[in-house]
Amino acid sequence: MKKVQVEILGLSTSPHNNGAYALILFEVGGKRKLPIIIGGNEAQAIALKLENIKAPRPFTHDLVRSIIDSFSISVTEVMIDELKNETFYAKVICEMNGVSHEIDARPSDAIAVAVRCESPIYVSEDVMNEAGISDERLEEQEGVEKEATDEPKDKEVPATSPEARIAQLKSQLDEAIQKEDYEKAATIRDEIDRLTSNS
Repeated sequence: MKKVQVEILGLSTSPHNNGAYALILFEVGGKRKLPIIIGGNEAQAIALKLENIKAPRPFTHDLVRSIIDSFSISVTEVMIDELKNETFYAKVICEMNGVSHEIDARPSDAIAVAVRCESPIYVSEDVMNEAGISDERLEEQEGVEKEATDEPKDKEVPATSPEARIAQLKSQLDEAIQKEDYEKAATIRDEIDRLTSNS
């Protein structure tokens, strides 16, 4: 499975989902970004570690780190490897006594563990291709729109068609990327995927 390494770009609140946050991952050495909507508790756990703030009592992910250390387990990597029905899936890859284990996890929990263990985070190329967003999409969209203006008027797509709605959403997606509103971009991307799969 081809994979790309990512790092955490940041966290932003989600105006559309109460208590939810958008975790933004960016491709190391690339231009793609991957927004993932996560819960408030997991966002707090990740943010505390990124800011090097020590809580008075250990959080769940701190407890996991303590267990990992106590049993000499090595977290070699975290991998976001699947996207099904707009839900991301991840695995925590561990090694103990020379034996490797893959443990199923939510991406938010896996990343909260990864930042505590200073483990690399990867996303499969398939997931990044499907859900990642890039500034280059704006240039591509502008090129498509320019080509479309050269076509005869009778080839225009009716405004009520799914194709027109997808084109409109792509334009909104590009605008959200330009404004770095990645949570909105993720919502629009999911709507495009839904319409595309139904067409």
